Amino acid sequence: MALLFKNTKLVELQIDEYLDQIVQGGLVFKEGVRFYLEGRSEEFETHLALLREMENKADTLRRNIESQLYLRTLIPESRGDVLGLLESADKVLNIITDTLLEFSVEIPSLPTEVHQQFLDLVDYAINCSEHTVGGIRAYFRNLAAVRDHINKVQLYRRETNRMAETIKRTIFRRRMALSRKIHVRYFSYHVERIAEQADDVCDRLAIAAIKKYE
Repeated sequence: MALLFKNTKLVELQIDEYLDQIVQGGLVFKEGVRFYLEGRSEEFETHLALLREMENKADTLRRNIESQLYLRTLIPESRGDVLGLLESADKVLNIITDTLLEFSVEIPSLPTEVHQQFLDLVDYAINCSEHTVGGIRAYFRNLAAVRDHINKVQLYRRETNRMAETIKRTIFRRRMALSRKIHVRYFSYHVERIAEQADDVCDRLAIAAIKKYE
């Protein structure tokens, strides 16, 4: 993060660790959904507990970073953009955690024929969150790379939406109770929200990057 933090390694390390939580949380989420679909409930619940720990750790790190930026009056010219990026990225991890928690609470019955589609949906959504983090890291270290990450987020967000539509078309043409169809749609919508929030972070990131070029 040489572009912004020339005088403090602590904040730099904390931001890196914070972003690590989002990336690792996405990977835990993917594994958690896979375990759920395979009926491996104990491993699923273990991953949910791990993900909740990561979310709590990320919240603590974010609050520490905010305090450091304010109390030590660091990067006053970019502080608002940096805080905005970290807070909006935090919502991505929140949605990831909430979605896995919903699986645990509501125990949706997903037909076997959409299991692979659901795994693909999760893959696309988590790719969005990973490239969002990549874009934020690039904002601190290599501005020229920000645009590439944003383009990838937009690509994977469209693929997420496309796969969610495929799942809904499959489900609503199948003989099963309407309540169950709506439940499946609800869970695909939850996964879509991960990609949508990642895209929102990138809107903010694009503006912040332009301001640094000025």
